[in-house]
Amino acid sequence: MSTISFTLCFAVWTIFSIIGLSIKDELGLSEFEYGLLIATPVLTGSLTRLILGVWTERYGGRLVFAAQMILTGAATFALTWADSYATFLLAALGVGLAGGSFIIGVAYVSKWYPQARQGTALGVFGMGNVGAAVTKFLAPFVLIAWGWQGVAEIWAAGIAIMGVIFYLVARDDPDFAARRAKGVAAPSLAEQFAPLKNLQVWRFSLYYFFVFGGFVALALWLPHYLVQVYNVDVRTAGMAAAAFSLSASVFRAYGGVLSDRFGARSVMYWTFGFSLLFLFMLSYPPTDYVIRGKDGPIAFSTEMDLWPFVATTFALGFFMSLGKAAVFRHIPIYYPNHVGSVGGLVGMIGGLGGFILPIVFGVLLDVTGIWTSAFLLLFLIVLVSMAWMHLSIRAMERQAQGVALDRLPNFPELAEVHDPERTVMPHLIEDWRPEDPKFWAQTGQRIAKRNLWISIPALLLAFAVWMVWSVVVAQLPSIGFAFTQDQLFWLAALPALSGATLRIFYSFMVPIFGGRLWTTLSTASLLAPALGIGYAVQNPDTPYLIFAVLALLCGFGGGNFASSMANISFFFPRAEKGNAMALNAGLGNLGVSVMQFLVPLAITAGVFGALGGPAQELSDGGRIWMQNAGFIWVPFILASTAAAWLGMNDIADARASFREQAVIFTRTHNWVMCLLYVGTFGSFIGYSAGFPLLSKLAFPEVDALKYVFLGPLVGALSRAGTGWLSDKVGGARVTFWVFAGMIASVLGVIWALQIGSFAGFFAFFIALFFFTGVGNASTFQMIPVIMRKEVARLAPDRDATEQRRQSEREAAAIIAFTSAIGGYGGFFIPKAYGTSIGMTGSPLAALWAFLAFYVVCLAVTWVVYTRRGGLLHDVERGRAPAAAIPAE
Repeated sequence: MSTISFTLCFAVWTIFSIIGLSIKDELGLSEFEYGLLIATPVLTGSLTRLILGVWTERYGGRLVFAAQMILTGAATFALTWADSYATFLLAALGVGLAGGSFIIGVAYVSKWYPQARQGTALGVFGMGNVGAAVTKFLAPFVLIAWGWQGVAEIWAAGIAIMGVIFYLVARDDPDFAARRAKGVAAPSLAEQFAPLKNLQVWRFSLYYFFVFGGFVALALWLPHYLVQVYNVDVRTAGMAAAAFSLSASVFRAYGGVLSDRFGARSVMYWTFGFSLLFLFMLSYPPTDYVIRGKDGPIAFSTEMDLWPFVATTFALGFFMSLGKAAVFRHIPIYYPNHVGSVGGLVGMIGGLGGFILPIVFGVLLDVTGIWTSAFLLLFLIVLVSMAWMHLSIRAMERQAQGVALDRLPNFPELAEVHDPERTVMPHLIEDWRPEDPKFWAQTGQRIAKRNLWISIPALLLAFAVWMVWSVVVAQLPSIGFAFTQDQLFWLAALPALSGATLRIFYSFMVPIFGGRLWTTLSTASLLAPALGIGYAVQNPDTPYLIFAVLALLCGFGGGNFASSMANISFFFPRAEKGNAMALNAGLGNLGVSVMQFLVPLAITAGVFGALGGPAQELSDGGRIWMQNAGFIWVPFILASTAAAWLGMNDIADARASFREQAVIFTRTHNWVMCLLYVGTFGSFIGYSAGFPLLSKLAFPEVDALKYVFLGPLVGALSRAGTGWLSDKVGGARVTFWVFAGMIASVLGVIWALQIGSFAGFFAFFIALFFFTGVGNASTFQMIPVIMRKEVARLAPDRDATEQRRQSEREAAAIIAFTSAIGGYGGFFIPKAYGTSIGMTGSPLAALWAFLAFYVVCLAVTWVVYTRRGGLLHDVERGRAPAAAIPAE
């Protein structure tokens, strides 16, 4: 009954594939309007899966399935009443309910079968995907005989009647019937949604994003692809695409059988492994080769013909079909009491793939001009999914047998000479006592420094990618991009906006996921903007929207700072935290200067040869390779990612949930330090982002790009080199004088701009960068000291060890969170320049506003921390301990 119902639901869900063309002609819709109309049921069908799954657990599958089909029938019939585009969209929202039927059936059917047979049962149920083929086969005949209204009326009547039959014939599932008989209350929403906080659920969602979302996306994309690439008629393209859809649907039951017999995990390995092979073949574009042979050039080409293409997509669909069954085989095993909510989320993400991926396919085609880029995107999704799955499985194995695995040799033949005491390197450290002098000298210092020196280059690359946009933006007009001045300032500001926003989330990631895993993932994420920039700048027709998206993706680099600083703060004792964080942040900040020095050199030569693409012609007749601004970082990102995964550690004591860390939002000093860090780091990153463009606009006769790297260089080195000063005399005292120096420096910049002196402008900006770097180190040194005093005051009943752990967790979270808020300076400063120039014709108004802000920061530092009676006055003068927290 459920399979028949799901088949009818899927037939209704895809009804627009047939009647949509008639409606388009009737209303005279544009391509965009037509695309939105046919996509609306896909989108709503995906989004409703989550709530329908929850309702199935709460009210039973019999009632929810029947009600869903009857309501879908009513919405489908309402199509015949629609008389405008808006009313058609409204009816399409209701038709989308049909797509939510899948999760109802999964939650309902799984309750009838033991675990050993659930894979087969759900695989048979999933064969209802064939409803799409039913519509494509039967609906054209009905359309010719009675028009599209006849299709809607018959399909509406069929699904509504099935809804009534289902309610009358089907029965409540055993679990729901038993719960109702005993009078047990339905699980609350909080109970049902509880598993969604598990990362594993989101991992399953990524799998389904490919196997189901990719299936729906390719089913929509392939006819267009075949017509354009192979020049076949629509009829042939439809048959070839139907072959893929057929294989991706009917073998789902077989996937369930295999999952029951060999395990869903094995089937997922088969799915991902073969999908990688087939997608690599499909993503390889037609290419001509010329080899310089002994007897002259040897030319040949590679290109996949039509029928090998059809055969390859059929094979790909077969393994995607197996994967769809295997994904949902996992859910009843891991979450037997939450199949509705977990399956609803997984199904929703998968369904959204069918909505999002075709749009991304089109964007990739516009950006790259390569038809096979759609398959390359799917290849990357599968690669990430398989790597994540394999690493998760290894983590589970290590959790169960970690000690034994650490002691095994790399190869069996080395067993006789293997010394496990020398080669073991556990990544999770259970015993970490940096305040114990003996532990620190014998073990802790070596581990902490290794993690620090792996973290520094990763953070340097993050800053380089984050700020690379400032140099790219300054060169865009010269290589043919006709963007306005305001658009350029927006592009310079967007990385800082997204980076600061991401820092808010990154602030809490290290205690949740562990510093090693998060550093690895966050460093690898830098590949997206680096590669994207390299391709986008090669085509002057690339839309502004693409550049805006790439600018936002550069924010990945900005987000990394929050998690990196939080991670390093856990490794070092109190006496060395300031210097360690200053080194990590200061040398990491060098990425800005390294970028501003290296990129202008890299773009002057074809570093990557033909692989990197052709040069761009400048207006003065010269040539540059602007793509190198992105490509130059790729090998270093790959190396740093590997180093983080292989060489870093997690500290068990540092693990904490978001709820445990969220206590910082109630701490007054968290918000005070956010203000001060906006004044120091916000200024550093904002001036770094805006300095190249401001210099070029204010002094167009000077080739300022040769010198602008010196500002961030001075700021980074002053941060790395003055951490000891804050440890020695106190961070608050240093911060006070930093703001005094910044006030004087801004006055100097204003004076230099008024008299038109580039030398004065540059010198005072260098001083400004110097003071921001010193302030970056001093503010971060203040936070652990503040929190030791605050935790001791707020929780005097806790023992010394627990006070130490709590203060370190809160200090790490505040360090990360203040870095997030401070990062917004990178957005507001360039944007303030642009607004000031647009309104007054000069950046002076923005600089006067910065000056007023620094006066406020100086006053706050004195009132709260450094005056007699201030929180840190006695501590920094050696008259009182930070807190009575002894070493362990």
